[in-house]
Amino acid sequence: MRESLLSATEYKDQLYKQLSRIGKSLSSDKRLELLSLLTHGPKTVEKLAELSGMAIANVSRHLQVLNDSKLVKFTKKGTYAYYSLSDDSVADFLNSLWKISENHLSDINQIKRDFLENIDDVNVLTLEELYEKLEKDNITLLDLRTEEEFNYRHIEGAISVPEDRLDVYLQKLPKDNEIIVYCRGKFCAASAMAAQKLKENGFTAFSMEDSVYEWDKYLNVSH
Repeated sequence: MRESLLSATEYKDQLYKQLSRIGKSLSSDKRLELLSLLTHGPKTVEKLAELSGMAIANVSRHLQVLNDSKLVKFTKKGTYAYYSLSDDSVADFLNSLWKISENHLSDINQIKRDFLENIDDVNVLTLEELYEKLEKDNITLLDLRTEEEFNYRHIEGAISVPEDRLDVYLQKLPKDNEIIVYCRGKFCAASAMAAQKLKENGFTAFSMEDSVYEWDKYLNVSH
């Protein structure tokens, strides 16, 4: 039998050391936010800085850490570098991390409750409820993300209305339709705030807490 170059202990230790590279790269809330933004499509450093509110230099440093741990990759287009998740398994991992955190960290649910208490009478739809409503004819589904994110992936039948253009689009919405709004998922407050604004303007409005990623997973599993 060929003699192993590593002892069993050395083998185990080296594997755990490699695994820890992923854990260390996820030890920053800002890096987690960048990964979440990248689930909605490739972005430049400048766009990530704009969406996250971070300085470009800080975004670049965080992306370097994520790139070193192979969680993101980048491609050059002219003078710009576009970052993306290395593959869909990273998005799956983020979703699992959220579920574990939501189940075990009571602070998360308290933060959500505190926020929604300040949003008057907004109805939040589950994925199942959204599926049932989309079977009807009098539904208008609005995607509040950027046009680039919408073009990368969106829920079939949705209309692209970036958050900063909602006020203009209000004049075009049919009052007799139910309006459903969604954004980037559980970490994004835009959908709840937009639903509140729509209700204040006389619409029947609903917010979806889940993201396009979660919607696609729901369809693949349930239908």
